[in-house]
Amino acid sequence: MAQPHSSFHIPTFLVLLFLQLPFSWSDQLQALTTPPLPILPLPSYSQLKWQQREIIMFFHFGVNTFTDSEWGTGRESPSVFYPTGLDAAQWADAAAGAGVSLMILTAKHHDGFCLWPSRYTDHSVARSPWKNGRGDVVREFVDAVRARGIDAGLYLSPWDRHDPRYGHVKLYNEYYLAQLQELLTRYGDVREIWFDGAKGPNAPNMTYYFNDWFSMVKELQSAINIFSDAGPDVRWVGDEKGYAGTTCWSTINATSLSIGNASIIDYLNTGDPKGTNWLPAECDVSIRKGWFWHKSQAPKKLSDLLEIYYKSVGRNCVLLLNVPPNSTGLVSESDVQRLKQFRGAIDTIFSTNLVGKCSVEASSQRGGENGGFGPKNVLDDDHLWTYWAPSEDEKENYWIEFKTRAKRITFNVVRIQEAIGLGQRIKKHEIYVDGVRVAKGTTVGYKRLHRLEMGIVHGFRVRIKIVKAKGIPLISSAGLHFDPFWNPN
Repeated sequence: MAQPHSSFHIPTFLVLLFLQLPFSWSDQLQALTTPPLPILPLPSYSQLKWQQREIIMFFHFGVNTFTDSEWGTGRESPSVFYPTGLDAAQWADAAAGAGVSLMILTAKHHDGFCLWPSRYTDHSVARSPWKNGRGDVVREFVDAVRARGIDAGLYLSPWDRHDPRYGHVKLYNEYYLAQLQELLTRYGDVREIWFDGAKGPNAPNMTYYFNDWFSMVKELQSAINIFSDAGPDVRWVGDEKGYAGTTCWSTINATSLSIGNASIIDYLNTGDPKGTNWLPAECDVSIRKGWFWHKSQAPKKLSDLLEIYYKSVGRNCVLLLNVPPNSTGLVSESDVQRLKQFRGAIDTIFSTNLVGKCSVEASSQRGGENGGFGPKNVLDDDHLWTYWAPSEDEKENYWIEFKTRAKRITFNVVRIQEAIGLGQRIKKHEIYVDGVRVAKGTTVGYKRLHRLEMGIVHGFRVRIKIVKAKGIPLISSAGLHFDPFWNPN
C-alpha cells in the first residue's frame, strides 16, 4: 500500500516577508542617487596619480656640468666627468624636503654622454675617471630616491650629438630602442620617461620612430607616463618659464600634435575644450637661469618661485622644477635652502582653509538634501571622488557660497578644484565677495588658484559662480587662503 506524501507548509508570515522584500530593495535603490555620467575623455589611473603630485623635480647633470655649457657638442671627453663628492642621497633629501614625490634624471642629454654604463656605446661613465670607470649614476639615483619613498623618472634625449648613427634612421632608432630597454629593465619601476623635442638647427635630418618607442615603453613599464610635446600621457606646456595659459584644458586632439613642432606652442599652452584625448600639461622650469649648474648663477627668488607655482599648479598643471647638481655632485646649499623656503611658503599659505569657519550653501544639489552630492563635500580631504554636484534640472547659474556671521573672512587666494575623474567641465567662472566680483577665469581642472589682484579682501559671503560648463559642473574642493608673501601694491 503506497504511503501518502508528507506535506510541507511554509508559515504565512515568511511568505508575506518574502513578497515584501523586492519592494524594500526597490525603495532602497530609489533612495540612492547615482553619480552623474562622466564627460569624456577621462584621465588614466597613472595620469590621476601624476596630477596629484603637483610638484616634481628635474636633475640636469652630465658633462655640461663640468664644461659650463647648456648644450654640449658631443665631442667632450668622458674624462671631464669627475664629480668627486657625488651623493644622490643628498639630492633625494633636498627633493623630500620640498615635498616632491617624483625625481627625473637626465640619463643622457643632447651631448650623448650616458650616466650609466651602456653596452651600446663607450661614451659613458665607464670611460670617466669617476669611480675608476665603475660608477653608475642612474643606479645611485634610483636607489637613493626609492630609499626615501620617492618615485624615479628618466630623461633620454632623442637628439644625440655624439653617436655616429644619428642621422641614419634605422641604425639610430635601433640604438635608441636598445638604450630604452637598458634603462627600463635594469633599474626597476620608472614612473615618467621624458622625450625632449629639442634639436639644433644644423642637426642632421632624422626620423624618430616614436610609435615604436612608445610601444616599447608601455610594454616594459605598464604604470609609466610618457612625456613629450605630443604625449601620449603628458604634454609639454609650450614654454620653459613654468607658465601655463590662463585657459588650460587637460584635453587636446593628439592628432594635431607633433614632436618638435614650434607652430603648436599656443595650442599646447591652452589645450582644447573639444579635445578627444586626455593629455594634461607639465610646466618645466629651472630653479636657476640655466638647466645645468653654472658657478656664476644663483637660484631664483622665492617670489619668482611662488609666481611660477600659481601659474603652473594653480592653472591645472604639474610643475617640473629643475635643480641641477654642481660639479662636486651635490645640490648646492643655496638651492637646498631656497627649496626649503619654497616648501615652507606653500605650506604657510595652504595649510589653513578659512572656509572651515563658514557655513556652505549651493544653488541646488543632485538628489536633494540626502543625495550625497551636497556642498559640504568640498570641505573634506578627498579632492577627486567626493564633490558638490548641482541638480541636472538646473541648466545655468550654478553657485556655491560660503558664509560667516560672526567675523569677516580675510583672504587673498581662492582655490577651486574639479572632480576630474569624471572629466574636465568648467569653461567660465566668477568669484564674488559680498556681491562684488573680485576674480574671474575660464578653466579650473584639477586646481585653479586665484591670487587676488587687489590684494587682501574682507567679507562675510564668498560665492563661486559657474557661468559656463560642459554638462553640470562638479566641484571637489574649494578654499580661501591667506598668502602673506603676496603684495600686489
